[in-house]
Amino acid sequence: MASAAEQLAANLNFGAFQKATELHKRIWFTLIAMVIYRLGTYIPIPGIDPAAFSQAFSGQAQGILGMVNMFSGGAVERMAIFALNVMPYISASIIVQLLQTVYPPWEKLKKEGGEAGRKQLNQYTRYLTVVLALFQAGGIAFGLQAQQGLVVAPGPFFIISTIVTLTGGTMFLMWLGEQITSRGVGNGISLIIFAGIVAVLPRSIWQLFEQAQVGSLQVWHLFVLLALAVAVVLFIVFMERSQRRLLVQYPKRQQGNRVVGGETSFLPLKVNTAGVIPPIFASSLLLLPATAAGFLTPEKLPAWAQWLPEVVRLLQHGQPLFMALYAALIIFFCFFYTSVVFNPQETAENLRKYGGFLPGIRPGKRTADYLEYVLTRLTVIGAAYITAVCLLPELMVTFLNAPQGARALGGTSILIVVSVTMDTVAQIQSHLLAHQYEGLIKKSKLRGGRR
Repeated sequence: MASAAEQLAANLNFGAFQKATELHKRIWFTLIAMVIYRLGTYIPIPGIDPAAFSQAFSGQAQGILGMVNMFSGGAVERMAIFALNVMPYISASIIVQLLQTVYPPWEKLKKEGGEAGRKQLNQYTRYLTVVLALFQAGGIAFGLQAQQGLVVAPGPFFIISTIVTLTGGTMFLMWLGEQITSRGVGNGISLIIFAGIVAVLPRSIWQLFEQAQVGSLQVWHLFVLLALAVAVVLFIVFMERSQRRLLVQYPKRQQGNRVVGGETSFLPLKVNTAGVIPPIFASSLLLLPATAAGFLTPEKLPAWAQWLPEVVRLLQHGQPLFMALYAALIIFFCFFYTSVVFNPQETAENLRKYGGFLPGIRPGKRTADYLEYVLTRLTVIGAAYITAVCLLPELMVTFLNAPQGARALGGTSILIVVSVTMDTVAQIQSHLLAHQYEGLIKKSKLRGGRR
């Protein structure tokens, strides 16, 4: 089966694209929203000494703050108003989705609430985003003030203004992402993270070339890294397109003098049903709680919190604890999110309702059990694939002494960029097909009117 990109290349021509005025508006809206987001990453919060903060950030750029800085498009190193990015929203989404499986009222709201229930759960996610953003912004504000020389005028006004600014930036990005999803092209939150990674990616690649030019990185090492990055991209595209197709048959039935039905179709199950969500969730859970603690020093901490710097150190890139937790969280969210987006019982019931069945398997519970069995095996492969892609740069930097810039050529960043690009192309394809169908319907109506 051809991918969305192949279908787009086969069906798209300049004339069809030129006539799709609604798609033009959506693309322009998305581009303008991305420009607004990028401008916000260059506006620093009030009361910060930029030179002093840049020097302090350079000492932690290879650790937790470096990873957060990559997701935020460089906003952290400038301590901009969008420094928190959409990570509080992602963390809130994780908590709400977890509670939907263990908290009966929310579980009932999800299953029986319909569209109104979904809107109510989204509202709870927004409220929780505000709480998490306030907490994280407060930790950053107190951490900045605890460092000597970073704040121009320390005091309550700086604390309040920093909390309000960072929280307001996160809420604005959350609103902007929702607007992109409804009025633009693609998933808004994913595109915001995508734009941040793409903005930092060229600089990371240029740093590798500079290291090769000055001799700190051998030229053949550079070509090996670039070739490995291309191989990782091809591997991601192959795995994202991989499917397990289950044959579905529909019985023949008599309608008057005709025999209808008897068709066969396929139920496609993706190898990676969870998409890019697991590494994003895992990164947010690992990085955000320690972001504020990363600014603190043991001298400024109370006696009961002296263990925080040690936790931050163990969660640095390359540490065994970081890689173990990262892999465990990715695998957990692969299974968890797959169970959220695909329900075998509901799919089996829909097949039975419309007369479809899997050959050799009884409709109903047997079909649901078989779907769950197949989906579990596929999820194991998908979780192993995502874990391998995300841990590859960490292993290279830790055990093969690869440069720090190698992290930009693999792992979570490349996975997000490739996956979001494929999803966006698929949405563009669907908009173009919808426009073509509208044109065919209008032509058929005009011909019918002439007749």
